[in-house]
Amino acid sequence: MRLSWRDIAFPDDVCSVRSISDQNLQYEYLDVYSSTVTISIQCKNAKFEISHGSLNTRFVSALPHHFRIKVANLVRNMHATICTKTGIMVTKPTVRILRLPHHFRLEYENLLKELRANPRRFKVFKALYFEVGDHPSGMIDFECSFAAHHISRLHPETILDIGSYRHFILGLLAHYSVTSIDVRSRRPMCSNETVITCDAKKILLPGNSFDVATSLCSIEHFGLGRYGDEFDPDADKKAFSEMIRVLKSNGRMIFSTSITRGQPYIAFNMHRVYSHEMLRALCANLECEDERFYSHEKRSFCKPEEVTNKPDQWDVYCGCWRKSI
Repeated sequence: MRLSWRDIAFPDDVCSVRSISDQNLQYEYLDVYSSTVTISIQCKNAKFEISHGSLNTRFVSALPHHFRIKVANLVRNMHATICTKTGIMVTKPTVRILRLPHHFRLEYENLLKELRANPRRFKVFKALYFEVGDHPSGMIDFECSFAAHHISRLHPETILDIGSYRHFILGLLAHYSVTSIDVRSRRPMCSNETVITCDAKKILLPGNSFDVATSLCSIEHFGLGRYGDEFDPDADKKAFSEMIRVLKSNGRMIFSTSITRGQPYIAFNMHRVYSHEMLRALCANLECEDERFYSHEKRSFCKPEEVTNKPDQWDVYCGCWRKSI
């Protein structure tokens, strides 16, 4: 049986519980009147989306007293449940407490009463969020902005995409015709998209066909079987060679992938994590125009020497390379 937050009888001062996933980070938000408790959990070997959280007892003391026993009992069960049901070990929990300003809480209560007095035909209930400040951004924002910058600079007539984020492809389709390669069958999202279902290590297209090839956070997955593709430890190299083959002379390869300054590794079957040297070797027959590095810790682009070297962690590489032949 899967334990869920909704299996726990929360006290009245908990307004909402929600969870999201971002690559190998899991976030659980408990919106409480007295504070917003944010638990960030580093997962050892896979991305997963799960409706319940895994908490560390270091966080329990930050919660209201009447809430601690329930959470402590939940903690003991959650680690075992996640491991049993998904095979995932949860490691390296960190905690950040964001205090809800007193004036915000008072204003919330007053405005809630006012809204309930005149609900304008709506049902009104508590769902307290406090998300003021700078707009949040993550690695996907930085990857997409990197690719968008270079595509805008190049004004390509033909674009091939291999496995990028679907919302990124939708953005491209607002301005360009796009040919998409996907190992999983799907329908085109717009009339100016052509979808080809095939394995990227053998692209069913002639050479010298595209001005730009994009592949955001994709090559690290190729050949590991996660998406039903054939197991092939060298599929990333084969697919990258295929992307170069279908580029026109002077075409650009714009891609992102996972990187570490530590020991490169494969978290099977989630992804590979490369060294900078390995990525440069993939691009040996290309000319580098731009490289950027995204740090999860800094939540921004960083210097190459600031890329993580911690075991089982990774940051993001973004590169724009030109085919000169």
